[in-house]
Amino acid sequence: MDLSAKLSDLGLTLPDAPAPAANYVPFVQNGQQLFISGQISSGPAGLICGKLGADLDTEAGAKAAERCALALLAQANAAVGGDFSKVKRLVKLVGFVNSTPEFTEQPKVINGASDLMVAVMGKAGRHARSAVSAASLPLGVAVEIEAIFELV
Repeated sequence: MDLSAKLSDLGLTLPDAPAPAANYVPFVQNGQQLFISGQISSGPAGLICGKLGADLDTEAGAKAAERCALALLAQANAAVGGDFSKVKRLVKLVGFVNSTPEFTEQPKVINGASDLMVAVMGKAGRHARSAVSAASLPLGVAVEIEAIFELV
């Protein structure tokens, strides 16, 4: 799969793989599994911050989740040395949504990431998933998502 070409078809570009913000590595390969550390919502203008149900609506949250998905793809691409054909499939996403206690649309927010993965990877982008609320997230971001990929 030509990741850059597929993203271009969707009108998107792959960002640089974000550097870790603390004492951890961005990814770990264990056999054929690639674990990607949580990627926080960030766009061209910087961090996407706020609390769903107070500062942001579900649509804005889904866009923030899409940005997390792009960062996850960037990390996976870096892990395979830029040869995305080494990625067999996305196995699982775990999404955290900075939200008020009353907000209940965490799955719709994380759909922003899930939908992008399927659009980019096709059937190989279908995955298991969790979407949970968090009282707060690092640096006040709206969304953080981690991933597990299977490699060939």
